[in-house]
Amino acid sequence: MKSALHKVLHPVAGRPMLLHLLASVAALEPERQVVVVGAGREQVEAAVAGTGAVIAVQDRQLGTGHAVAQAHDALAGFAGDVLILYGDVPLVSATTMRAMLDRLNRGDDPRAVVLGFRPDDAAAYGRIIADGQGMIGKMVEYKDASEAERAVTLCNSGLMAVRSTDLFVLLDQIGNDNAAGEYYLPDIIMLPGAQSAVIETEAWEVAGVNSRVELAGVEAMWQARRRIEAMREGVTLVAPETVFFAHDTVLGRDVVVEPNVVFGPGVTVADDVVIHAFSHLEGARIERGATIGPYARLRPGAEIGVRAKVGNFVEIKKARLGEGAKVNHLSYIGDAGVGAGANIGAGTITCNYDGFFKYRTEIGAGAFIGSNSALVAPVRIGDGAIVAAGSVVTQPVGDDALCLVRPAQVSKPGWAAAFRERMVAKKAVPKE
Repeated sequence: MKSALHKVLHPVAGRPMLLHLLASVAALEPERQVVVVGAGREQVEAAVAGTGAVIAVQDRQLGTGHAVAQAHDALAGFAGDVLILYGDVPLVSATTMRAMLDRLNRGDDPRAVVLGFRPDDAAAYGRIIADGQGMIGKMVEYKDASEAERAVTLCNSGLMAVRSTDLFVLLDQIGNDNAAGEYYLPDIIMLPGAQSAVIETEAWEVAGVNSRVELAGVEAMWQARRRIEAMREGVTLVAPETVFFAHDTVLGRDVVVEPNVVFGPGVTVADDVVIHAFSHLEGARIERGATIGPYARLRPGAEIGVRAKVGNFVEIKKARLGEGAKVNHLSYIGDAGVGAGANIGAGTITCNYDGFFKYRTEIGAGAFIGSNSALVAPVRIGDGAIVAAGSVVTQPVGDDALCLVRPAQVSKPGWAAAFRERMVAKKAVPKE
């Protein structure tokens, strides 16, 4: 990845790959979760804090079989089934994980269950040779496969399910007599004794990430599926390929999303909302019938009320707009409450930061804030109050009051013409 960030912590849809995987695992309500890590332990340990996972350290990287063996102490006394997954294969669903466990516990008691897939281009993937019942006869790396074996399209993802009572016994039997001197997890499948089984999933679900190029590919797959899901659930995406979701985006029915909209983490959108083009939303809640954009930015803590409107080039941060409130254009509203039906004129800003602390602005229901006004927090504008255009408000404004903060206008007839004449004359005088 050529990055200071651990590979498995690179994000897909705004969430680290490893946390995508652990979220799917959590749906199975596991008794234990063990994350095996080599370099970068501190980053991974901080990322999984609160997930219930424990860290096992692989001091030397001696192969996948060696990595799994490092979980031995963390699984001491555990007598259930073990899923072996990869932190850089983030899209495996809980449904597929459960299917692996179900196959492991079918009556024919396979030694292990391997997750296979059939990619469009099998390329150099290891092959799985199996019979019609899915029992594995042979697993072979591409470089060691015959031409007939390379013609097989069923490939090994590396993911598997094994009983805890068998896992470490099997790992103790594999060797490292290979060019890399490593202990390969798939070798447990070909040990003498009981057969193992394979079940299949779609190739996208086991796509791995080893580079920024592959990360972008997994992001594209995730986004494509999420767009289809959104449209099936009643969302209109005018140009689906230009809309990007976060892992936790929630959209109601009859939401319309125009082109080039980006959802960061933490956005919830109710029914009948319209999000116009080129808007960016993160950490925001939008209630029924509201309108956002175009070119709007909703930052964390933005709460947009029923039928409220956030127009073009408006930024909202940690502020609540009441029902029917309007901020139509070219404004910044931060650390504020805006009452129902209030109207915020173009160019209005809440001056919420003094370089050290943040302060709050309260704008009452039905208030009207004229264009190009600056509301210097902390300050309150009363219900039904009017702030005249161009005002800099530093004191509270009462209910239904008019606030007018402007110096007296001075007009000097003929001054501009005289000024221009002086300047022309001055310019005409040669400089020494």
